[in-house]
Amino acid sequence: MTGKTSTLSGSRILIIGGTSGFGKEVALQVARCGAKPCVIGKTESHVVQMRESFPDGVHASVTTLDATDSTQFESFLQSHGPFDHAVSMLGGAMGGGFIDNPVDDIVKAVNDKFLASLIISKALAPHMSQGGSITLTSGSGGHPYDASGAIVGNMSVDLLVRGLAVELAPGLRVNAIAPSWTPTGLWRGMDAEDLAQTERRVAMSVPLKRVATVTEVASAYVFAMECGFLTGQIIHVDGGVSALES
Repeated sequence: MTGKTSTLSGSRILIIGGTSGFGKEVALQVARCGAKPCVIGKTESHVVQMRESFPDGVHASVTTLDATDSTQFESFLQSHGPFDHAVSMLGGAMGGGFIDNPVDDIVKAVNDKFLASLIISKALAPHMSQGGSITLTSGSGGHPYDASGAIVGNMSVDLLVRGLAVELAPGLRVNAIAPSWTPTGLWRGMDAEDLAQTERRVAMSVPLKRVATVTEVASAYVFAMECGFLTGQIIHVDGGVSALES
């Protein structure tokens, strides 16, 4: 943040799901702002790699933990809190509509988005500093017929954000970032050719005619933390896709 002092300097920032993709980039960006990132990840190998990603001199911690396990997460918060800001990357993706997908898969997609966000938000609230923020992850760009459970989950997260923003005001702000499809580690199971084809197909549906970069999406999470008058908002980082639906 050349030329000005970041409002995040010195802040303790918890990043849930911060060992890859958007979360990893958020952790690195806030570290450059002078913040003290505390990163949680479920995969030990990613945790080890993340520890090695921070430059020397950065006050950061990286822990292997399943934040959706209430007992584990509460114990962690008791011993590591309070935090000034918290960011959650929890939530997955799914393809296909309501008819073609098994009900259990749709329910899991909704739970991975909504219930996970609800559980961690309720646990976080008592362990946040006054004037801080919680930023969740929603999504943008899908349709009910091609991303059924994920769409329901995203809509539920959006409602959760609006409710929590009022319930927790004025002491705590709550927002969500809603990225459209972005090539991240979430798609690591796709082969290179399929990934490239998906990227080209998605780009054609975006007004800007390209997909986002991980850096661009991560910067929106940083903005949501820094802007002290922002709450109850869903920030769409989607190249204009959401404008097509309005």
